[in-house]
Amino acid sequence: MSSSEYSASHLKVLEGLEAVRKRPGMYIGSTDSRGLMHCLWEIIDNSVDEALSGFGESIEITLRPDGSVEVADKGRGIPTDIEPRTGLNGVEVVFTKLHAGGKFGSNSYTASGGLHGVGASVVNALSERLDVEVDRDGFTWALSFKRGEPGTFEDSGEPTPSAPFTPFLDKSELRKLKKAPKGATGTRVRYWADPQIFTRGTDFQLDGLFARARQTAFLVRGLSLRIQDDRSSEPVSEEFRFDGGIAEFVDFLAKDAPLTSTWMLGGAGTFTETVPVDDGQGHMVATEVERNCEVGIALRWGTGYDTEFRSFVNIIATPKGGTHQTGFEQGLLKFLRAEVDRNARRLKVSSNSNEKLEKEDVLAGLTAVLTVRLAEPQFEGQTKEVLGTPAVRNIVSTVLTKALTEKFNSGKRDDKAQSALVLEKIVSEMKARVSARAHKETQRRKTALENSSLPAKLVDCRSNDVSNCELFIVEGDSALGTAKLARDSEFQALLPIRGKILNVQKASISDMLSNAECAAIIQVIGAGSGRSFDLSAARYQKVIIMSDADVDGAHIRTLLLTLFHRYMPQMIQEGRVYAAVPPLHRVVVHNGSKPKETIYTYSEAELSGVLAELKKAGKRYRDPIQRYKGLGEMDAEQLATTTMDRRHRTLRRVGMTDLKAAELTFDLLMGNDVAPRKEFLISGASELDRNRIDA
Repeated sequence: MSSSEYSASHLKVLEGLEAVRKRPGMYIGSTDSRGLMHCLWEIIDNSVDEALSGFGESIEITLRPDGSVEVADKGRGIPTDIEPRTGLNGVEVVFTKLHAGGKFGSNSYTASGGLHGVGASVVNALSERLDVEVDRDGFTWALSFKRGEPGTFEDSGEPTPSAPFTPFLDKSELRKLKKAPKGATGTRVRYWADPQIFTRGTDFQLDGLFARARQTAFLVRGLSLRIQDDRSSEPVSEEFRFDGGIAEFVDFLAKDAPLTSTWMLGGAGTFTETVPVDDGQGHMVATEVERNCEVGIALRWGTGYDTEFRSFVNIIATPKGGTHQTGFEQGLLKFLRAEVDRNARRLKVSSNSNEKLEKEDVLAGLTAVLTVRLAEPQFEGQTKEVLGTPAVRNIVSTVLTKALTEKFNSGKRDDKAQSALVLEKIVSEMKARVSARAHKETQRRKTALENSSLPAKLVDCRSNDVSNCELFIVEGDSALGTAKLARDSEFQALLPIRGKILNVQKASISDMLSNAECAAIIQVIGAGSGRSFDLSAARYQKVIIMSDADVDGAHIRTLLLTLFHRYMPQMIQEGRVYAAVPPLHRVVVHNGSKPKETIYTYSEAELSGVLAELKKAGKRYRDPIQRYKGLGEMDAEQLATTTMDRRHRTLRRVGMTDLKAAELTFDLLMGNDVAPRKEFLISGASELDRNRIDA
């Protein structure tokens, strides 16, 4: 088409809800399950906003077998009187007019998730059918829509989108269904998502619904959300209510053992902004208004190094952050930097050092929930994933700094102790980061022409092919001497450790790094530790723990696995950590099939079975049976044959499928809390086999 043929007649003006149906992604993000769930939460959030304003303490969500979903609340109910400018009833205005609702002024909702006034109308536009019932003014009122157009359905039984539909020609009317119970108010919305809009096979995700309902119940203290799924032959029902608020939310999110208790911090601030305000005569006039911003923060540091942070604006999640999250991070970092400087001598931090705390240091092991509540927040886009109100940054930073100052200057014993633990942890994280960076810059796989900064006690292999190299962590120097002769020096490296290493589940990061054995293991593997761990930099494909086959050996293996789980979990998750299986007994047969036939057994039960078979076959064996008390009792040939030679050895691969369950187990068995461990041991004492104790 030439420019002369392109005229104003080719321009198309989309009016009303037609724009939503034409470009749904602009309003709900996508037309798959994510967009479908976004629509549902637009309706639910309207009910939650009522609860936030103090009206209604329960919301019920029902997923029906016919594909519809119903949301019912006990709020004030959508206004049913006539809106003067449009001449339409309040229900039709809310569900058919974009940028219409009760959240543009400050009289109805002081803090709500709704900002643009398009939520309910967008859902209506993208629904094949939508029914609204409102309890208000002593009656139950109803109105139905088909793809955004108000009218009436002629249902012969259960409501269905396929029922004959008659649109209103001149003016829509609310149906007065019945008298409502005295004092009853509320809104019920039931809708069928339009198959013309949403991708085939798209359905409501129950797990996602549960997660979001649980999150909302944490954020709105005392609010009950009940979900009923009637889509299958076995209905599922779940109710969420948490009176502990965001403090309980932090405890739920935390994955590691606590270093501090959960701290509740809060405050408020005011700011001014210029916004268009109705002057009462139908004109929008730029007016400077004062806003109030309430800030709520719950946080705790744990013994781990992963960060779990959630931020919300008027209970709407902001996964991509915004000005409130920036204010939190800046305020936290600035405050803790000042505290470290103030306590530099006690924390052994050099004032002349160029190193200082970074954001990743203070966020390590932190679990936090940040909520801000304010009228008419500025979001970026209808999906509300980023807060843009500039003034909120300084308010959050100021509230956090003031609350932490009170906490760190408190005279209470618990506050003093926990504040000290926080400072020690973040300084340890800083030192670990600096150490890891220096190590990463200098550590290289040695070649024949370069010097190695690796520990002197490492007996390395010759090969540079990581995929073929193995590191044996050997218990004791005596076993090392035998292992040197038994290994294949081309691809098998040896690192001896002296007895039992540090229990890193109880120790701090700085204690772990200052421990010679732990530091040597991390340095030899060469991939760093904690947050800086890089699996691709590991110098060995397999790390094999080779300890004695006794109780002490098992304890050493457990301590080593604790180190890997806590600071190098990716090694376990990728199946690159193994435990060698040395034999317990050596049976020498005198009249076997070949001279001095040797049989190795790995348990008392296996030994009994082997001896029984020898007696039955009339074969004699050397008595007494040799019982290995340690790897050092084997000669090189025996160790190679049973434990190190790839052709004959047995290895146990250490795996981890559930990270959280593993963390709980390590915390139970290796952590600071003695009482649960004692209870665990007592409860399992009846199952103990005394013969397994090496006494």
